[in-house]
Amino acid sequence: MNEYMTTAEVAELLRVPAETVRYWRYIGKGPKSFRLGGRRVLYAREDVEAFVAAARAEGAA
Repeated sequence: MNEYMTTAEVAELLRVPAETVRYWRYIGKGPKSFRLGGRRVLYAREDVEAFVAAARAEGAA
């Protein structure tokens, strides 16, 4: 079973403001997210980890 994170939890993990995570979602840059129940936005931990791994690989190139 996947672990799901809120926007605030993703922001805390990545050490950025929650507004930054929301902006990334708005422009399609951040980790994959989905809506649950219409308003609640969640992120699968594996998608957040994949986002970080891709950013690290891009930075190392």
